[in-house]
Amino acid sequence: VQLQASGGGLVQTGGSLRLSCAASGRALSITNMGWFRQAPGKEREFVAALSWSGRITDYSDSVKGRFTISRDNAKNTLYLQMNTLRPEDTAVYYCVARRGTVDGRNTAYTQGDDYEYWGQGTLVTVSS
Repeated sequence: VQLQASGGGLVQTGGSLRLSCAASGRALSITNMGWFRQAPGKEREFVAALSWSGRITDYSDSVKGRFTISRDNAKNTLYLQMNTLRPEDTAVYYCVARRGTVDGRNTAYTQGDDYEYWGQGTLVTVSS
């Protein structure tokens, strides 16, 4: 699975961005997907996850209510809609993927080690 993230950029506090992750090599409809981020000098952290059934989502407490993960199966693309952005959201955002299994059909994986494939990252900078 190849993952190509895009959509990052510079935005003011309170603004919005939508990240995209184009996947190739496997249909997203049978792939668990997610987003992680890493801010300068900090550990990588979980942001959002989507089960391969598309029915289950999970979010970190810091983004819950502001970010939305979704996908378009026809375009084989994962999205992260980010609203009400804050300076602490500044980070490189990575989309991740894991081959779907029966056990993972309705599981939103939140650990980095759960994922097999990582995209190259897209930088989001939120100015105060």
